[in-house]
Amino acid sequence: MDDLELIKSIHKDQARFREIVRGKVKQDLRKYVSRGELIGKKGDRVISIPVPQIDLPHFRLGGKRSSGVGQGDGDEGDALGQAEGEEGSGKAGDKPGEHVIEVELSIEELAEILGEALALPRIKPKGRDVIEARKIRYTGIYRVGPQSLRHFRRTFKQALKRTISGGMYNPDNPLIIPVREDFRYRSWKEHPLPRSNAVAIYMMDVSGSMGDEQKELVRMTSFWIDAWLKAHYKGIVVRYVTHDAEAREVDQETFFHSRESGGTMISSAYKLCAEIIEKDYPEADWNVYPFHFSDGDNWSSDDSAEALETVRARILPHSNQFAYGQVESHYGSGQFLKEITATMADQIKDGGPVVTAEIKGREGVLDAIRAFLKGGR
Repeated sequence: MDDLELIKSIHKDQARFREIVRGKVKQDLRKYVSRGELIGKKGDRVISIPVPQIDLPHFRLGGKRSSGVGQGDGDEGDALGQAEGEEGSGKAGDKPGEHVIEVELSIEELAEILGEALALPRIKPKGRDVIEARKIRYTGIYRVGPQSLRHFRRTFKQALKRTISGGMYNPDNPLIIPVREDFRYRSWKEHPLPRSNAVAIYMMDVSGSMGDEQKELVRMTSFWIDAWLKAHYKGIVVRYVTHDAEAREVDQETFFHSRESGGTMISSAYKLCAEIIEKDYPEADWNVYPFHFSDGDNWSSDDSAEALETVRARILPHSNQFAYGQVESHYGSGQFLKEITATMADQIKDGGPVVTAEIKGREGVLDAIRAFLKGGR
C-alpha cells in the first residue's frame, strides 16, 4: 500500500469513527443534554463529549491451544461460558475494563446532531444572512497614487538605487533627491467585513426562590440554544439580564452565579430588554431572540400585566421570537406561565412568535429546547 492509499484509508476510518460517535451522541442525546458538567468542557469552537469506549468490529486470532467452533467435550444443549456458581471466583484478571473517552465535536456538529434528533427546522433569518461593513486594507505598492499615500521609505529606497546606479552617489555628501519616477504609493482595497446580525438576550429571575438547581437548568438550556443559534449566525451577540425587583445587565459569570433575596418584578427585566433592543439593534434586519427564565413568581398581577404589555408593544415588533421558560421550584408559584398563556394566546398558537415551556428538572431540558426551536423563526 503506497502513502496515498494509506492516507485515504486513514481518512475513511476516521470518517467512519466520527459517524459512530455521532450516532452514540444522538442516541443518548437526552443524557448529554441533562449533563451539566458537559458545559465546562466547552472551548471556543469545540466541545469535548464523554462517550463510552467504542470498539470497532475486528477479527481476533485464537491461542495455539484454542479449539474451533463445535469442538471439544460436551453434549448438544450444554450451556457455554462460565459454569453456574463460579461468578467472582478466580484470580484477578489482566484485561482492561470499560472506559470512557472524550471526543471533540465542533459547535456545528453538535447543533446538527441536535437538529436531527429533535427534527428541528432550519432557522430562516430575516433580512440578510450577515450585515457587512467595509474595511480598507493596504495591499501593495504602486507607482501612482495620491500624495497622502506616498510611501516615504520605498520612495527613498528607489531614489537611492537610481542615484547609485547612475554614478551620482557621493559618500562624503550623501544627498538623495527623489524625482517623480522614484515616487511610490500605497495601494489599498476595500474588503467586506461580515459581522453578526443576530443577538440572544437571556433574562433570569435571581430572587431568593431561584436556587442553584434552577439556575443550573437555565444554564444547560441556554448552552444548547446557543449551539443551535451559532450554527445559523456568524458571531452571534449574547447579552445577559438578571432581575429581582430591579433589572440590571451583567456578564455571563454573574448571570449564572448571582443570587438576591429581594422581591420579583418581571416588568423591570422586560423594560431593560426593550431598551437594549431599541438602543443597540434598531436595524430592520437584526434577528433578535429574547429568552426569559423564571419560577413563575411575580410581585403582583398588575406587574405581570405591565410586563406582558411591554412584550407585546416593545419587544415582539423587533424580535424573531420571544421565549419564556418556567423552571420547577419548590418556592415558586408558577403563576406567570398561566398569565402569559392566557394573555398572549393569540401570539402563542399556530407557531406564533411567543413560545413557552415548563422545565421540570433535568429531564425536561430537552423538551424545552424543542419547544423553543421547533418554530424555525
